[in-house]
Amino acid sequence: MADTGATFRALHVRGAPFILANVWDAGSARLMAGLGAKALATSSAAHAFTLGRVDTEVTRDEALAHAESIVAATPLPVQGDFEDGFGPGPETCAETVRLAAEAGLAGICIEDVSPAAEAYGFEAAVERIRAAASAARALPRDFVLTARADGVMHGIYDLNEAIRRLQAFEAAGADVLYAPVLPSMEAAARLIGSVTAPVNLLVTRFEERSLAEFGEIGAARVSLGSALSRAVQKVMLEAGRGMFGAGRFESLLAPGVGGEVDAILKAF
Repeated sequence: MADTGATFRALHVRGAPFILANVWDAGSARLMAGLGAKALATSSAAHAFTLGRVDTEVTRDEALAHAESIVAATPLPVQGDFEDGFGPGPETCAETVRLAAEAGLAGICIEDVSPAAEAYGFEAAVERIRAAASAARALPRDFVLTARADGVMHGIYDLNEAIRRLQAFEAAGADVLYAPVLPSMEAAARLIGSVTAPVNLLVTRFEERSLAEFGEIGAARVSLGSALSRAVQKVMLEAGRGMFGAGRFESLLAPGVGGEVDAILKAF
């Protein structure tokens, strides 16, 4: 088996970001790979939607099985969106790392906010990342651990606290740092400048910015989160409302799309 962890790690260069494409099934994985993605990631929210659920309602076993299907779809490195590591304890986070590696993932991200939208205490959050990083370093192959400070996104703590946590996560052994849904590019630049490890930025709130602009402030990676799946859901909502509301079908017009997509899928 190729060391996808090493391949994934090498993609992370401050100031030269790549797009981490969050996908939800083999078809979306192969389509993004065929269009030029260098690495893929699962999305907990997108995965939950495929099960008819909402984010945080997926079990670890389900997330692992889902991740395996994405890994098998293409040769690209895949990161798992594994929420808070599926448990509050440091050893649970470490076990999740080991299981993720067994599933073939190149890395995972672990959040510092529980499914109940409560931030873990500072010391507890750091210990969780330290345990996960230790487990990652003990693996027989490379594995990229991304530590997330999600409090800004949830309105639990401010940018200063996010920076404090990410600095501590870096010291605890995290390979990549990530605070989603930042208020501005200026805030993102300040966060990136406060650490030395590669930083992931989420495209949400920055959809009108270019990849080059993310590079200018030093980002190493730009992820989509659930944005791509939400864009697909938007089309489904508009088409459904047109059909079942007004009895109209114009939203389904997609000339040539089937042939283009089929051609990409046939390349695998």
